Order: sequence, then C-alpha cells, then structure tokens
Amino acid sequence: MEKKQKIVVALGGNALGDNLDEQMKAGKIAAVAIVDLIEAGHELVIVHGNGPQVGMIETAFETASKADEHFPVLPMSVCVALSQGYIGYDLQNVIRAELDARGINKSVSTVITQVEVDEADPAFQDPNKPIGGFMTEAEAKILQNQGVIVKEDSGRGYRRVVASPSPKNIVEKDTILALLNAGQVPIAVGGGGIPVAMQDGQYRGCCAVIDKDRSAALLANQIDADMLIILTAVEKIAINFGTPDQEDLSSMTIAQAHQYIEEEQFAKGSMLPKVEAAISFVQSGTEKKALVTMLSKAKEGIEGKTGTLVL
Repeated sequence: MEKKQKIVVALGGNALGDNLDEQMKAGKIAAVAIVDLIEAGHELVIVHGNGPQVGMIETAFETASKADEHFPVLPMSVCVALSQGYIGYDLQNVIRAELDARGINKSVSTVITQVEVDEADPAFQDPNKPIGGFMTEAEAKILQNQGVIVKEDSGRGYRRVVASPSPKNIVEKDTILALLNAGQVPIAVGGGGIPVAMQDGQYRGCCAVIDKDRSAALLANQIDADMLIILTAVEKIAINFGTPDQEDLSSMTIAQAHQYIEEEQFAKGSMLPKVEAAISFVQSGTEKKALVTMLSKAKEGIEGKTGTLVL
C-alpha cells in the first residue's frame, strides 16, 4: 500500500481558467484530482496560482481610476489578497462538495497568507513582471505621477510592472500546519502569497508578485512535508523540448537538474521556476521528493506511474 504522505500541491494557473466561468468549471475538475489524493489517505495543503485573476482585479481598479481619479490604483499586495479570497472561496466549496459526495468528512478552509520578502532583493531594483492591460503613454504618465511603475512593452503600449522577489518566510505557516494536524484541508499561499516586508515592527505590503511554485516549495519545507507536487500543463518535464530529440523525463536528480539548467533546457517563464522550486524543496532534507506532472495525472504520478520525479 502507498505510504500516506504530507503533501503540498501547487495548482498551476491552467487549472483555474482565465475568467470566473472557466474558474468554476476548472475548479470542479481540480477538486476530483485533489480528493483522489485525500481519499488515498494523504494529508494535503493546496497552493494555487492567480495570474489571470490578479490581472483582472488590477485591471478593474486601474479602469476605475481612469474613469474617476478618486478611485486609487490598488497596491499589488491588496490585489493578491483579493485574489486569494475569491479563488479560495470557489476552491474550498468544490473540494468540500467532492469530499461530501464520497462520504469523506473533512473541512476545507482558505488561509489568507502573507509571504515575507527582502526589500533588498535585487528584483526590486528592476521590476519587470507585467501586470494588467495595455495603456497609452498619456495614461501611463498619470499612473507614474501616482508612484506606479510603468514600462513600455515591446511596442504594444505601456503596462504596469512589479518586482518578483524570492520568498523568505511563510508568515501563517503555523496556522496552516495546525489546520493540517487537525485533519483539515488548508488552501494557502494563493498566488505565491501576499508579498510583505517587516517595517517598524509590522508587516506591510510590497509592490510585487511572488512565484507560486517557489512559495509552495518554501511552505513544504517549513511544514516538513514529505512531498511537493507541482501540477502544470504537461505530463512530464522534457529536455530538447519541441525538437525531434525531445526526451520526456521520468526522474531527475538534483545534479542532473542543475546540468539541464546550465544547458538552458527549461524556459525561464514556465518550466524553469518549477524545476528550481523542486530542487529547493528536495535538497531541504533527506527523502524529500518533488513531482511535476499534469493535474489529471496527479494520482498516477504519486503512485510512480507517470510524471517527473525529482530526487
């Protein structure tokens, strides 16, 4: 019988759709895969992305500010917090419904989660993560006068940009662990977490977004999880991707992963941060494992039948 494990599951943005209607439908599909693992006896913490959702929130308030100057452009930390709330609301309900349908009595709850970053992180010196829609130069100047960083984007117009610093600490990790130890299913660190830094004895929001896979790896480390599962759009990690020599990997050691990174085998905006997150968790302790696979293959992956296992 498969050993029961404490697992952090990182749901990719593709698992949540691009709008409210898609999110509801995609959430139900995600719930089946998640409850399959819970039914097998594993303890799960769910982490999710928020790329489309945080963009919609930011764009909505940006549009409101253009129509009425009394409406402020929300800080990115607040946009992330809002996305955690409404994505968590949908996820906890569809997961709970799937649990009830299988006769499993477990509570599911969303933890609004702050993640500490270092204000000295080099990412803050050159914000480059585009957020929200395109705007004209005149509209960009208005936001710049409000202290918002805006950059021209490849001749297509101007967009708001924010930093993407490394996560240093999951502020609510003890709360997440307490829920897990009580037999519940926490949804936490949504969108990589609300970026905060300590200022004058209090956590205050930062203008940033944090990579959700890196935050999931940090959380898995801090709660002493056995396994990190990163769910994405492909069944296995591949090298020579998209070429006649493409090779899908069933397993990969940390040493091999570093070699492939040096060879630039993984795209910076997609697979690279997932591989780096897997490495950071696996090297945090003995017998730690990370699995990268697609949502529909999560149960088969944990049984060793598919996916890429990082050892």
